[in-house]
Parts: sequence; C-alpha cells; structure tokens
Amino acid sequence: MITSDNIDNSPGAAVVTYQNIPLEQFSGVFESTTELSSVASGGKVIKVSDEFFAAAYHLLLVEPSPSLAGQYGPNGALYSGWESRRHNPTHDWCIIKLGTVGVIVGFDIDTSNFNGNEGPEASVDALLSTEDNESSLEDAQWTEILPKVPLGPSSRHLYSIPETARYNYVRLNMYPDGGIARFRVYGHVSPVQPADDTDPFDLAHVFAGGRVVFTSDQHYGVGSNLILPGRGKDMSDGWETKRSRQQGHKDWVIVKLGASGRLQTTEIDTANFKGNFPESCEMHALDSLDDVPDSDSSDWVMILPRVKLGPHRRHFFQLETKQGAVFTHVKMTIYPDGGVKRLRVIGTRGESNARTGFKGKTIPVLPLTPEAFAPFGRVIQGYSDHAAVPPGTKITPANGGTASKFHKLALINSAYPNDSGATAGLSVFRCNPVEVVNGAVELKVLERHSYTNQAFIPMGAAGCLGDEALPDPGNRYLVVVAHNGSGDKPDLSTLRAFIASAAQGVMYNTAVWHQPMTVLYKAMDLTCIETQIGNGDKADCEILNLDGTDGFPQLVL
Repeated sequence: MITSDNIDNSPGAAVVTYQNIPLEQFSGVFESTTELSSVASGGKVIKVSDEFFAAAYHLLLVEPSPSLAGQYGPNGALYSGWESRRHNPTHDWCIIKLGTVGVIVGFDIDTSNFNGNEGPEASVDALLSTEDNESSLEDAQWTEILPKVPLGPSSRHLYSIPETARYNYVRLNMYPDGGIARFRVYGHVSPVQPADDTDPFDLAHVFAGGRVVFTSDQHYGVGSNLILPGRGKDMSDGWETKRSRQQGHKDWVIVKLGASGRLQTTEIDTANFKGNFPESCEMHALDSLDDVPDSDSSDWVMILPRVKLGPHRRHFFQLETKQGAVFTHVKMTIYPDGGVKRLRVIGTRGESNARTGFKGKTIPVLPLTPEAFAPFGRVIQGYSDHAAVPPGTKITPANGGTASKFHKLALINSAYPNDSGATAGLSVFRCNPVEVVNGAVELKVLERHSYTNQAFIPMGAAGCLGDEALPDPGNRYLVVVAHNGSGDKPDLSTLRAFIASAAQGVMYNTAVWHQPMTVLYKAMDLTCIETQIGNGDKADCEILNLDGTDGFPQLVL
C-alpha cells in the first residue's frame, strides 16, 4: 500500500521512500532476507538515550515479546521491550550495531503489549563505520533510510524500503518517548569469504552470503535460523516443524549458498532438540540460476544418502560429490519432522585438493560421531547429558549413584568355525604418532578381519605412573574405513575418515576395511578387544598395501 505519506513531495520529485507491508504479506516480502539486527546474528545495542522502564536489549531478542501484565519491578510495570521515561521534549533513540555489514531492505517495528504507552512515531537512520570508538557514533553523519512513520498500540508495523548502501549500524528514533517491543532490520548480508579460492569455508553461513530461500514448514522455528553463527541458546533459535501424522511424511529446507562451490562435508547440529530431533535426514545439491529452485526438480543430485540423526549434538558427514562438481543450492530433507539447530556446508570455490598439492583423492577428516560411523561399526563413549545418547541405549545408575552405565554399546562377535580354537581377549597397542605433512596424512595400508569385529579403547598417552608419561586425555587418533568393493578389494569411493578423542573408542564391524591404528602428535596406548586364533594367525588379519602409482589418498585434517 502506497499513501501520500510515502511520497517525497519536494519540487520535481515523486520518489517512493517506503512502503507499508500488510502482515499477511510478510513471507512474500521478507522470507528470503536476513534479520541483520538479531542478537542471534551478533546484533547488539551500543548506546541508548533512555531505558528507565525497560532495557533496550529486548529489541533484538529472537523470541516474540511475551505479555508481562501484572508484573512490576522497582521502576514500575515490566515489559519485554524498550521503554523510556515520559515527557521527553525531543525524542529518544537507540543505536544498534548489526550482526554484520549488509544492505537493508525493510523493518518490523513491533509495539506488542505496549497499549497506551507505545511510541507514537519512529524513524530509522543508518551508518557504515569502521571506527573502534563506538562512543562517538552519536555525533556521526547518519543517513535517514526510513522517515518518520506512525506507530499504533500493540501491533507489528512492517515497512519495506529500496535497497540501501552497505551499513553496519542503525539508529532507531522514537518520537517523543514510550515503548517498542521488538525491532527487526531485514536485508542482505555483504558476504565475508576467504580471499583464497582454495580455502574451505561454510558456504551456507549467513555471513558468507548464504540464504534460506524455502522451507516446507517452520511452525515452531524459522528455517533462516539454520545458518546463523554459533549454536544458539534453546529450541527457539533453530528450525522446527510441526508434528506429522501421515505415513512417509518429510519436511525440507533449501539454502542458496553464498558462492557456488565444490562441496566436501556437512555438519548437522541438533543442539537442544532432545525429544524432537528428526529420525533421519538426507541432502541434495543443485546448480541453478534460479533464486528459489523447484523443490521437486529431477536435477537435484544426492550428496548425502539418508542417515540417522541423534539428539542434542553435532553430526558430521562427508558429502558424496563427483570430482569438480559445482553447486549453488543444497536441500536438506528431514524425516518425518522435528528440529535442527544449525546446518553447515563446507566447501571451496576452487579445487578442494589444492591445499596439499596432491592431485589424486583427498578425504576430509571429520569428528567421530555415532551416526556417521554407523555403516562401519560402533562408537564407544559416555555422555554427560543423557538426552544426547543415541536412541535405544539403556542407561542405569551405577557405583552407588556416582556413575552412569551405558549398556552394551557394542557387542563382541565372531564367525570362526567352532573347531578353530579362536578365543576373545584383550591386547594393548602402543602406537607412535604418524607424520602429518601440510595438514594431511597419507593412507597407504588398509586391513580387515573377516571373522571377527574388533574394538579399540584409548588408554591415554603412552606410559603410566612411573613410566615416561602420564595419561593424556587430549590425545587424538584417526579412524579410517571403507566398504568392500569389486574384486573383493576396498571400494575407495566409500572411504571415510574421522578424528577420535581419547574419550572415544571404536568397534569395527566384521570384515570392514580400516586403516591400522593411527595416532596423531603423541604416542598413545589402546586396548584392543578381538577374537583370535592363538596369538594372531594370518587368518585373523588381511593386509592390503594400496597402489601409490598416482599418489596415495590424503587424509586432510
């Protein structure tokens, strides 16, 4: 809607300076923008003229303003918003630093719950500043980007403006005084990306220019939260869909990457979603000129086959893409519904293997998580938060209440003939650290055990009390696995690499190809649990030396 108040009536000019947006049209106008001012993006109040009744930091909170009717503090009635004293002869103002530099396209000035004490009018100024001294901003040369507009009681006021220049500060002016519950500045991020095209970074991150352009449902939490910095504070700042009641239901979100790139890995974080995380998810990618591509297009390429997800933690997965494939969008599909806190898509604008100078296959090394490792074996670890334990794990108190027992995280299996004389036992491997060159480790050997699974439990740094070193929980080791392929040899396209801490053990499934135990930086002792014939007959272990004619695969840390 355009009214006479929206027109510049100066001589020779008829320029629309802003437009009122009805609330029901919010999605169509602002859905693919970024809330530049939100505290979740790093927005913060720098200076305020007066906040006697209610502090200005409330303006930038993620959640809608709740009613605090009937609650009083030392200065009067409580409000979730910014409220100044009465009888200001001029106007009140609040200077806000945006989470990042961006181009502003509109605002939501919300007076919810302020009824009779709302600010009657407001305007917005903007500034681009690199000054370290933020105390001097009050006297800077501000640019008005939203002229004085009327505000009503307990309602949201949406305004769009033509795209501005780049700004990183805004000043909200309230005439003459009163209260505003929330102030949201919408726009487009000025991307921050590595100067070197070969440096991996999060292509989906909001500060890199990533944008959520479509969500199938965002009943409890909006999709744009997925690409915010950090891990948030609770379920309110993630993406959460409503509960489904239909068999085979799914929800999905499409992210336009900040730059077209070659995709390597993804992180899917379910922090704070403890009983409402998705059962599983999958990911597709697309190279498209469209801002919002068709969700059902046959051109989407599977980059992460459907995998299980767990509660309240980060999941890391290697993405399956062809060498050199470039994509502009990713689509994450969750089954059947639920909540995800953050989505990271790591990749590069250039050749992903240029980091080491190696021209063959490179394998990214990811943190070890139960879901990503599940096709190859089991992760053996304890959890300080029981809500983060993989579903189905039995937990009981132990040791008089001083401990928690996580039952049967991995079972010992053996397929040896009954007359083989094979027995299960414990052994210790003392492993010296491997050489790391240019941030990578060469993979030269794989092995497998065709008749038994095999577990490794870290014991800390090599040595014990009285020996050359004390246990060191900071040690790390590599876990590298692959499925069997044609010719009864490893399928190198299925290679996956993980980095494990001294608080994590692993059990390899029977006959899974894996790298011999490989520790990093410091010597380390690991207990091995396996079934053997005697003290280790050749039938227990098959070793394969990889062909290094074209270079050995590189495990990139």
